[in-house]
Amino acid sequence: MANIDLIRNIGISAHIDSGKTTLSERILFYTGKVHAIHEVKGKDGVGAKMDSMDLEREKGITIQSAATYCEWTPSTAADAPTHVINIIDTPGHVDFTIEVERALRVLDGAILVLCSVSGVQSQSITVDRQMRRYKVPRLAFINKMDRSGANPWRVIQQLKEKLNHHALPLQMPIGLEDKFGGIVDLVKMIAYYYDGPSGETVRTEPIPAELIEEAKERRTELVAAMGDFDDDVATLYLDEKEVPAELLMKAIRKATLALKFTPVFMGSAYKNKGVQSLLDGVCAYLPNPKEVVNEAHDQTKGEEKVILESAAEKPFVGLAFKLEDGRYGQLTYMRIYQGKVAKGDFIVNCVNGKKVKVPRLVRMHADEMHDIEAAQAGDIVALFGVDCASGDTFTDGDIKVTMTSMHCTATRSRRRPSPPGWASCTSRSTWSASSANTAARWWSGSRRSRTARPSPSAASSPTPTRSRPAAPASSPASAATSSRSRPTRWRPTSSSMTWSAAPSRASSSPPATRASRRRSRRAR
Repeated sequence: MANIDLIRNIGISAHIDSGKTTLSERILFYTGKVHAIHEVKGKDGVGAKMDSMDLEREKGITIQSAATYCEWTPSTAADAPTHVINIIDTPGHVDFTIEVERALRVLDGAILVLCSVSGVQSQSITVDRQMRRYKVPRLAFINKMDRSGANPWRVIQQLKEKLNHHALPLQMPIGLEDKFGGIVDLVKMIAYYYDGPSGETVRTEPIPAELIEEAKERRTELVAAMGDFDDDVATLYLDEKEVPAELLMKAIRKATLALKFTPVFMGSAYKNKGVQSLLDGVCAYLPNPKEVVNEAHDQTKGEEKVILESAAEKPFVGLAFKLEDGRYGQLTYMRIYQGKVAKGDFIVNCVNGKKVKVPRLVRMHADEMHDIEAAQAGDIVALFGVDCASGDTFTDGDIKVTMTSMHCTATRSRRRPSPPGWASCTSRSTWSASSANTAARWWSGSRRSRTARPSPSAASSPTPTRSRPAAPASSPASAATSSRSRPTRWRPTSSSMTWSAAPSRASSSPPATRASRRRSRRAR
């Protein structure tokens, strides 16, 4: 089991077709988890590793979130330790946004991928809102810098205006579009080039002469912004002295973990440029499990909130956040927040009180399962043979806490009462046709009119309709014609949920509907 200080649990989220799965494929290649790069809908027909479903490979989109893990040694220092990175690649399509929701619930950090041409799009706003909901620190990666029309500075401006981020670049591109050749690191003031057939060789060079002045200006802007989070940086900036890279990185990390700053990286995953620098940023600026506050509800003290410690010696607490039907039964994805668990241990479901045994413990690599003997706080694992529901909390039985509240407060609108049959149709998982039609008719009628008056003919007419002001009828024949041609609707009156009949109207009646004509024929 790895040192918890060197664990990073991250998710990759973005709008559809921003390059999330392509970025994940490069990360797995550079970390040694895969030995060949396969493209999404590539010509070889293999497909990306994280798109394991046949439908995903056929359509070229991510449908369900996939988990994997890798190891990376940062190049930020000569003696930098190896980090363990747990990655969840999430879908970008709006139809599968629940997959993003349940993934961000258990992650400590995230990478927000943005297209250098399209910028901030609709689903970018959605996933950013989800990150804010769960207080997830994030890095922004501007992808596809090789595309025609790439403009990273416009994307950064959209981050500030549309997403309200305090975003500043940590890198600067060397060329754009088809001339994109590398990046300039504004923290270390050095240029990176990516050589080799797959960009696996990172070459460092001095900053090109034509970019030195712009790089100095952008680094000065970055130092000035970080002076608000670190007094040492502020002092050096005011004294007009050079700020060391290590001190600047410390300030960037502090601001990022406080959710007050978004570091911006640049590159092209498809052209194999900038991915290694992004991995260095994940290790340098995103939190480990001990730096994230995880709250649980103590069920023995009226759901009083307690802080969980990411320590292996504490009582076990884990959250089942995703379920899959695998070849060997239900596969339960679990994030371990506290303590440790091993194969063969007994754990207790705090929702229903059932005690279950852990028959098999695995770590997922897309659709592959790697058996492990034990896992500790901060790990994301999968279990076989555990019957539960998504969102259930498991403990070792010594404590009784849940990661989500066991109680929910039902709210009711003060503006409109619920229609008849509403409670019965919402209590079932699938609405019946009659309940759904009743609710739809009620909402349609209540939107058209805010007020309702009781009709004098309510007692004589059994047909439920919306109440309208009465108009004198010219003759019994015209009244009968009006009642036949008028569509029947109902709505509650302003005082109570009473039925009211529609008075006759000879001149301004709406056209008859098929249902009203059938009812008129049956009445005759």
